[in-house]
Amino acid sequence: MPDYFDYSEVMPEILRLSKFLEEQRIPSDMYLEHKVFRGLRDLNGNGVLTGLTNISSVTAKDIVDGVEVPMHGKLYYQGIDVEEIVAGFLNENRFGFEETIYLLLFGHLPTITELSEFKALMNSMSSLPPAFVRDFILRTPNADTMNTLARSVLTLYYYDDNPDDTSLPNMLRQCLRLIAQFPLLARH
Repeated sequence: MPDYFDYSEVMPEILRLSKFLEEQRIPSDMYLEHKVFRGLRDLNGNGVLTGLTNISSVTAKDIVDGVEVPMHGKLYYQGIDVEEIVAGFLNENRFGFEETIYLLLFGHLPTITELSEFKALMNSMSSLPPAFVRDFILRTPNADTMNTLARSVLTLYYYDDNPDDTSLPNMLRQCLRLIAQFPLLARH
């Protein structure tokens, strides 16, 4: 790891991937058409917590002879049965972390080239800021991994030159950097 790296850099790869995400954005008029609200209150002031997504869905009922019947739940990521995704990784005796992240973010399983480029990008973003482990994690140990992760994310906010920039490229950078760093943070 170099002595210094630009923690807040939006790399060309991030700009390229964010353009793809921009094309996948759900049109604003669909929220009104389907009466989905993007805040905590609807137009009448009633509390809501909902959204539109193509990322995942759960099936809990089946139609048998025209009758709705309960079934064991099925989870789908981007329309693909999660059990099939996992079976593929197990059958091929490989990890599927980056492929699953790619699927969740970009809506399709990556090609070999896309996966190779994405793995390289994630690897380049996995470093923690210099002295972060020593100064933050080792000096404030905690047996609760979830607490350590939460504190780490909050602390990493201060290392980001653009933490409140909500542009798609910057939010994708933040998202990918945190995903890439979580394995490091969790093992300390």
